[in-house]
Amino acid sequence: MNKSEVTIRLHKTSINELLFFLLSGALVSIPLTFFVEQNLNPMLAGFPTADITIISVAVFAPFIEEFAKVFPLFYRHGETEKSIFTLAWFVGIGFGIVELITYVATFGPQVIPYRIPGLFFHPASTSIAAYGIAKKKPLPFYLDAVSLHFINNLLTVTIPTPLTLLASVIIVAISLLTSWQLYKRTKEKFVETDHANATINSKGLQLFSL
Repeated sequence: MNKSEVTIRLHKTSINELLFFLLSGALVSIPLTFFVEQNLNPMLAGFPTADITIISVAVFAPFIEEFAKVFPLFYRHGETEKSIFTLAWFVGIGFGIVELITYVATFGPQVIPYRIPGLFFHPASTSIAAYGIAKKKPLPFYLDAVSLHFINNLLTVTIPTPLTLLASVIIVAISLLTSWQLYKRTKEKFVETDHANATINSKGLQLFSL
């Protein structure tokens, strides 16, 4: 079979798209999380209250939320590794904002200091999972995001309140550092192409052979 050269224009993320994915984090990921949690939590009926809290918050929530946040990115096409990573940050920001508003509306403004770390954690963890999508290795990086989320939530429900904020800040710092390190590994490379054949010309076009 003869090889032929195909030219595909690299996708450049626009402000409108960034805003769209910020809204998707709020309007898609949050309701999906709520729906799944509402259907899973009844399975814990009969367990001691303390156990229900740990299982729901530290086990169910990380798996559900990290999947819900990254879900809008799974079927994006024509993206570069960097654009997938950037969109993930905006999904996470949208999710974090609505989560903060929900907690404040439910428990009052006194919870704000304890929820502020989430505004930084959710974008960072979403970008970690998205890196896996960009590199075609979604599962291990999704599990990395889940693990950080699990540790944070487990500490939140098991250690004394005065230490809760400190624990969250530490986990958020680790998540942000991990996100930054992964971002530095991303390239302006078309996600769907074969690594060996893909090149970018001076006009910003992706060229590869079939």
